[in-house]
Amino acid sequence: MKKSVLPLLLAAASLMAACSGGTNAGSDSDDKTLTLASVDQGSIEDVVKAFEAANPGVKVNFTTSGADQYQQQIRTQLSSGTAPDVMSVWPGNGNPGATYVVAKPGYLLDLSDQPWAGRYPAAVKSVAQYDGKTYNAVFGLNGIGAVYNQEAMTKAGLTPPATYTDLLTFCRNAAAKGTPAFALGLQDNWVTQIVLYALVATTVYADDKDFDKKMQAGQATFANSAWKTAMAKYLEMDRTGCFQKNPLGTSYEASQDLAATGKTLGIVQGNWIVALLKKKNPAGTFTLKALPAIDDPARVIMPAAAGAGYGVNAKAKNKALALKFITYIMSPAGMSLFNQKQGSLPSLPDSGSTVDPALAEVSTFITGNRTVPFMDQLWPNAKVQQTMLSGLQEIFSGQSTPDKVLAAMDADYKAGA
Repeated sequence: MKKSVLPLLLAAASLMAACSGGTNAGSDSDDKTLTLASVDQGSIEDVVKAFEAANPGVKVNFTTSGADQYQQQIRTQLSSGTAPDVMSVWPGNGNPGATYVVAKPGYLLDLSDQPWAGRYPAAVKSVAQYDGKTYNAVFGLNGIGAVYNQEAMTKAGLTPPATYTDLLTFCRNAAAKGTPAFALGLQDNWVTQIVLYALVATTVYADDKDFDKKMQAGQATFANSAWKTAMAKYLEMDRTGCFQKNPLGTSYEASQDLAATGKTLGIVQGNWIVALLKKKNPAGTFTLKALPAIDDPARVIMPAAAGAGYGVNAKAKNKALALKFITYIMSPAGMSLFNQKQGSLPSLPDSGSTVDPALAEVSTFITGNRTVPFMDQLWPNAKVQQTMLSGLQEIFSGQSTPDKVLAAMDADYKAGA
């Protein structure tokens, strides 16, 4: 997942320099300058400030970008030797910036000897490692669900739905009041997966926790599974008016504005969106709830998994400072700051981080073993996800169908690593 999630965390449309110079500016001139590329907009800024304050004389030159553009650029930079010292890296194997994908060619520094690496829970360790070695400093756990603007909900006189039938009724009632239920920014193609993952978690895994093992063994397919049911419900939500007009013409940034200002009642996203919404509306209150895909609330499952972390460039020009930054990220102070700004849950036990009240339901689902990893984290290659993302855009534009997209995903999955 791209935050993958999430939520495969789990972003703005263009690469923006957060300070002067490119990603490698100054990195070869002294040992006090670190270069960094990040997708953690809204949270990395304060982490960098805190790191610089704790290390007088150190300067972090960093850029932030949306997941789509970042993933396109980082592989090019790595292969050409122009990548920054430290960079965002997703867990698992689901996209071009994921751990397996960038560690396999030798682009990342082995972090196995770092003291925090041995403290990972098993679920995090499995997606932060490649070939038994740790390459990803994962600081947070993320969940995907419906994030509600409480002020807008109160104004509309509505409450979060607990069943799928209630969800469709909720969408109709919201539309009748002139405020769509959820903002959807499909102009950024990584966003297309978020609602689908929220639905797949229940439609597929509530009845078959071993679905991924069956896929790996060739005993199941996307096309002949409840993935098809989830796709149908995604489109049913669209037909019912759950989203604002023209999702394909709405960017991720614009969708944040809609949810933050109450022009929609919320947005289906990963918990990372909470910090961005609060930044746009500091007085607002936002709460993440499970998105119901069936009519039995007790069987609803949420996607929840390790979020994007940070890796060190194997050819970093300032390797010592890069490791110092990674150490700070995984320290109680750094992790707590990240978790606070992102509204994420700490990846390490006894980290000292507090849980944002907005994530109370995610925490309950995690402790109750009612979650599944972001789907792409266990896929054999990054092509499956790319096919899904472009295919979903084509479905919403009327150029493809769920059957065609799922069949194409099956073909890419069978191609293996």
